[in-house]
Amino acid sequence: MVPAPDVSAPTALGTWLAFAVLCAGMFMAILDIQIVATSLPEIQGALGIAKSEMSWVQTAYLIAEVIAIPLTGLLTRALSMRWLFIAALSAFTLSSIGCAMSTGFGGLVAWRAQQGFAGGMLIPIVFTAVFVMFPAHSQALATTIAGVLAVLAPTIGPLVGGYITSTYSWPWLFLINGPVGAMALVLATRLLPKEPMVPALLARLDGLALIAIALALAALEIGLKEAPGRGWLSPVCVVLFAGAAAMGALFVVRTLTSENPIVDLTNCVDRSFALGCLLSFILGIGLYGSVYLMPIFLAFVRGHDALEIGQIMLVTGLAQLVTAPVAVALEQRMDARVLTGFGFALLAIGLGMSAQQTITTDYNDMLIPQIVRGVAFMFCLLPPTRLALGALPVEKVPDASGLFNLMRNLGGAIGLALIDTVVYGRSPGHGKALAARLAAGDQTAAAQIGIPLTDYLEGLANGIDAKTEIAVRAAVERAAVAIAINEAWILIAALTIAALLAVPLCRRVTADAPRPLPAAN
Repeated sequence: MVPAPDVSAPTALGTWLAFAVLCAGMFMAILDIQIVATSLPEIQGALGIAKSEMSWVQTAYLIAEVIAIPLTGLLTRALSMRWLFIAALSAFTLSSIGCAMSTGFGGLVAWRAQQGFAGGMLIPIVFTAVFVMFPAHSQALATTIAGVLAVLAPTIGPLVGGYITSTYSWPWLFLINGPVGAMALVLATRLLPKEPMVPALLARLDGLALIAIALALAALEIGLKEAPGRGWLSPVCVVLFAGAAAMGALFVVRTLTSENPIVDLTNCVDRSFALGCLLSFILGIGLYGSVYLMPIFLAFVRGHDALEIGQIMLVTGLAQLVTAPVAVALEQRMDARVLTGFGFALLAIGLGMSAQQTITTDYNDMLIPQIVRGVAFMFCLLPPTRLALGALPVEKVPDASGLFNLMRNLGGAIGLALIDTVVYGRSPGHGKALAARLAAGDQTAAAQIGIPLTDYLEGLANGIDAKTEIAVRAAVERAAVAIAINEAWILIAALTIAALLAVPLCRRVTADAPRPLPAAN
């Protein structure tokens, strides 16, 4: 049997310092996705990579990350939280340096995959630590700190990435992890609580289950990446999704019948945990979807560069920081279900407010929706985390935390695929409709794409020259993309509203609720 963790030794200050080190590792892992995303054109040009292949720089990271997340529970039990964090952070730091030193496509993608696998373990470790290292009265604050960093990282990522690339060069996107990772490793060896390891668990690892979950998640991620371009029912995507389903089914069967499962799926029998995972999945759609839609609009419709986009999007992060202490105070005093319902309702409003954007929408018009979403994110993360993990026995938290975080990442991946399908699938149709309305003399269509009325009427009377036709076509395309983006906002707002149906079904869990005792050894 796995001995219960010894978390009594560190002082309160030492515990918080150790937790800060864990959060630093998680922040690096999440931030590294977004800061690279804004600089892909620079990387593509510097390494001579084909544009059609550049998305694999991100996809390789994400696939490896989602494979690693569900394994974190087993590895935590086998190696202890302390040594797993040290190993994962070491691998992440070395892989970051490898990325910076890459001279071609193959090397960069290989290092990114290793970086993603290591980073995927750094995320659930933090949420495990909340319920393992802290007493009940401190868990709300610890969860909020972790939550702020988890949602702040993708928000400031475009700003940080744009600044680093424009001020220095793209390798520094990865090299910056070197000194930060080294400092965190030194602190981790001194501060993290020492726990007994059970390496014998690794010898009993179910290899077939491991291969099955890796293939299932990889096929799902690749299918989601290809679906918007090829079509959800294209032969390639059908094969990938069918393979993911088959491997997923094999993994579930092997896991439920194994004496030493890779992941403890019996946690899903707990109603609040299962519903908490559903809420985490929907939060992933709203969080990653909003962080993805704003740069698309600001870049393709408004023409802003990466640094300007990051500055505009910083509002959401600031709103999260201001809301954090309020969320902690309320979470300690109120029913987590009430706060969760408030958070998801507010998030749906914030998402829906962005569904009215036009080609002239910019910072001022985006200010209030961003503030609303920033406030909502804190109530969509902290209370649902307690609903999902707060009543589980301590020894079940590592596995449960991995599944909980995996659902948020899967929600983000599926949400981005749905958004790409809407934006790039429907914008050509909107463009054709706008062009037809222009040809028919519709003045509202002219206003919608930003053509002055006098110029439009003059063009109808005298004909349009080639230069003007190019300008009009570009304006139509921008307006069409804006309309499609609005539809994507409506889609994720509707999914967020649907998540509210799960909240009343959760059991009441409060910050002072007694924790189930660890299983007897």
